[in-house]
This record gives sequence, C-alpha cells and structure tokens, in this order.
Amino acid sequence: MSESKRLLVLVGSYAEAENEGIYAYELNEDTGSLAKLDGIAGVKNPTFVNVDAEANKLYAIGETASAEGNKMSEAVALSVEPSTGKLTLLNRKNSISAPPCHIQRDPSGNYLILSSYHGGLVGLQALTDNGEVGALLDEKKHEGHGAHPERQDKPHVHSAFFSPDGKYMMVQDLGADKIAIYSINADKNELVLHSETKTHPGAGPRHLAFHPSAQFAYVINEVDSSITSYKYDAAAGTLTEISNISTLPDGYDGAENTTAEITVSNDGRFVYGSNRGHDSIVVFAVDADKGHLTLVEHVSAEGQHPRHFALTPNGKMLIAANRDTNNMVTFTVDQESGRLKYTGHSTGVSKPVCVKPVYL
Repeated sequence: MSESKRLLVLVGSYAEAENEGIYAYELNEDTGSLAKLDGIAGVKNPTFVNVDAEANKLYAIGETASAEGNKMSEAVALSVEPSTGKLTLLNRKNSISAPPCHIQRDPSGNYLILSSYHGGLVGLQALTDNGEVGALLDEKKHEGHGAHPERQDKPHVHSAFFSPDGKYMMVQDLGADKIAIYSINADKNELVLHSETKTHPGAGPRHLAFHPSAQFAYVINEVDSSITSYKYDAAAGTLTEISNISTLPDGYDGAENTTAEITVSNDGRFVYGSNRGHDSIVVFAVDADKGHLTLVEHVSAEGQHPRHFALTPNGKMLIAANRDTNNMVTFTVDQESGRLKYTGHSTGVSKPVCVKPVYL
C-alpha cells in the first residue's frame, strides 16, 4: 500500500431518494475519528454497498417500483474520487423483482449478485467492461420455510458470499433454514444450484464469512442468535456443520435479540458478530485445527441495533453502524487477544446499515 492512499469508509443507509443515503468518510487511524467527505442523494434505501477498490467504484442496491406499484430492485454504480472522496453516479439498472437487502460482486468482476429478503430471491446482474451496471441476467426464487412460525413462514434470502476460490456462491436463506450453494455458468449467464446445506431448525442464517485458510466458514444465525461453524470442502463445494455457539451471554434475558453481521480477522484467529437487542459486538477465538469457537468477550456497540460492522483492511480497527441511534463508532482491535476498545469517537449518520472501509 502506498503512503498516499487514504482509508475511506463508504456507507449505505436507509434513506428516501430525495435525501443523502450513500456516504464517504475518511477514517483517522491514529484517533479513530471519522470525517465526512461526501454524500449523495437520488437512491431510495441504498442500504448495502460493495466496493471495487482497484477501479475506484462503488455498487449499491436501491428500491424502485414497477408500473403496477410493486416494490422492485435496482443496482447502482458510482465512482469514488480517491483524493476527495467525491461520489459520482455512473449508471443504474433495474434488477430483481422484489426489494433488495444485499449486494455482492463476483471475484471475476463480471457480475453483481443481489439478494431479496422479502422476495426470497437471488439475482445475477451483468457488469460491463467499464464497470457499470448491465442487465439482469438470471433470477432464482427459493422455496420452503423454517421452524419459526412468524420469522420463517417463507424463504428470506439475506446474502450471497463467494468461496475463497470463487467457484461457488453461498446464499443464506433465513426463512428456509438453508444455505443454497450455487455456481455461475458463464456461458449461459445463469445461476446453477450446486447443493444445499440445511441449518438446525429455527436458526435463520443471515451472513457468512470464510476463514482465510478456506477450511472453515462461519454463519451467523439471526433468528436464534447463534453462530454455526462449518467445515468447507472446496473440491466438493459443500459445507458440513462442526459446532454451534450462542452469540449472547449465558442466562441473557434482556430485550429480544437478533444478530446481524459476522467477520473473521485477517489472521483467522478471531470471529466477530453483532447482536441487535443486546446491542453488542461478540468476540470469539478460533480453534485453528478444528474450527470451533470459544467466547472471548462481549463489548457494547455504543449504540442501538448494530446492523453492520467491518474491520479495517489492516485489522487494527473495527467500525460499527448502529442503525437505531444513527451513529457509527470505532474500536481499536488488540491484535493478540482480539479484544475491542471503544475509541470514544461516535459519528452521527442517519440510519446507517453498511460500512465498507477501503484504502483508495
């Protein structure tokens, strides 16, 4: 990394189209303070973003409506000016046929993947040679339901994450208690279902993170506030459950809790998850040989409803987005213990949902 690169934090949020909803901040790594560089309006509920750092581009989801008034999705491409953080809308295209909740980019850079919680859909969208959004190529609708009568009465696709080698895509279906594993047929530009992994009943898988060894994957379960450790067979493209652990303190009987984000440290020694209700970041140590997790600590999110968080590229800081208290907070990360320490810096931003720190 060159000394001239700055650590930007790109943020997606809940917002009406007439209000700013996508933001660029600069993070001071010495203090943990965040300084706003730019914000852009024009997109309704651009809650999740994806960043192509090499191309200085950002991709966001947005909500639109059909001529009949049905809620639909769009995918939006923006450029990010590294020296100023200025955001510029490049183009936008209609996407999957229900409102979106997550956006992902495949390792080849040829596709975007959009997920819809309400529609139970996952879609494959083209990226053009110049990195703009192309046409929707394929859409798959999930079927099934889970054990929880209200939360899991139908499919709720929440996210898509690629295996480390890029061959397979893990799609977490919170409503159907399953992880659908797809491959992409590049000749036909379509999603091909490869296999399915059922979770334990009532889990509600939301997000997934791979261990850097590519041997393990960790899935945070929203409905029952747990994290499941899986063994990943890269050749077969399959996940096999190892163990499951609660994200909450023993005996917790406070506010109703749902989990949100999960990530693994760059060195693979720690797993982090967020609790909404308990309003905490939970830290686990990883058994490098067996993959299972051991509790290290719970730390206050310094706000309510930590919808998302991210480690900085060097792993030395963590940024949490607290949706219900309209703030982003920063923590230092102890590299030896994995423990978090609040920096004292809290930055106001309306209904933040997604934070992506990146050197540009």
